Amino acid sequence: MSSYLIHWNISDASLGTEELNHLEMIGAIVYQLTKGLTEDEIKKQGFEDYFVDHTTGVYPQSAGGSPFTAASMQVKGDPITDLHENMAAEQKARSTYDNILRFCDDYDVKDAIRFLREREVVHYQRFGENLRLMTDKLDEKNFYAFNPSFDKKCFKNCMKKK
Repeated sequence: MSSYLIHWNISDASLGTEELNHLEMIGAIVYQLTKGLTEDEIKKQGFEDYFVDHTTGVYPQSAGGSPFTAASMQVKGDPITDLHENMAAEQKARSTYDNILRFCDDYDVKDAIRFLREREVVHYQRFGENLRLMTDKLDEKNFYAFNPSFDKKCFKNCMKKK
């Protein structure tokens, strides 16, 4: 993020670490739910394709089987674009947690998923606050006309009082 975003209320480092912790928590849940499965349980639950490739190891992938890759992370280097992308990612995660809660009947799992869902809501709010703070600093007539983190000359000229 650019240095002019002085009111940023959640650091990139702490947020990135927390998001990795979400992945770690989901992985721990999956491990706890799958350790000790018998062959019959694996087949009955439709888990055999996954088991063939990964046994019961935790392999991050979508419910549809697409493996996690860095290609799923989007960044443009424009703070306005990137904040909208971050907000969308938080909402997508929240929606996924909502869907898990609809199907889950294990209260220990539900408690952990509810906690993760709450964090996504808070992150969405923090990104939204930062977007508001950033756009308040930009010329309201021109804030979509340039990338404030890259086009510094334009940013300085556009920020001058007229």
